Amino acid sequence: MKKLAFLCPLLLAFAPRVHAQNAEFHNPPELAAPNGYTHAVVVNRGKLVFVSGQVGLDKDGKVAGDFAAQARQAFANLKTALAAVGARPSDLVKLNYYVVGLNHDKLVALREARDAVIDKAHPPASTLAGVQALFREDVQVEIEAEAVLP
Repeated sequence: MKKLAFLCPLLLAFAPRVHAQNAEFHNPPELAAPNGYTHAVVVNRGKLVFVSGQVGLDKDGKVAGDFAAQARQAFANLKTALAAVGARPSDLVKLNYYVVGLNHDKLVALREARDAVIDKAHPPASTLAGVQALFREDVQVEIEAEAVLP
């Protein structure tokens, strides 16, 4: 029985996390522990949904205030786009972030906005890139996504 108790945590570390029966979320112990994302996601079945980059603009095209407000609005827009096709944030498997003038404060604000939306138990794979500019001078963040529907 002692051997089994020792092996269970070890086996769980190598086992994929299955979410919504559509994907497996993997974080190999040979890689640094991720903070709010998953290293690799395998889609087992379902329909892929590709969401265009969402920015901090409201439905009238007005930009939200500071960076944190833009990040929150971009995630709200992402949720709206997902809902339009019958998806939820928990269906996300990949996020790509583009941030103008990326720095520590913007990273913290982005993580706070993200954590209010994603399934933190099964965070999507993600990529974060600091960029020189986006499509408008006043837009500071763009978030594109991929989700899987059953």
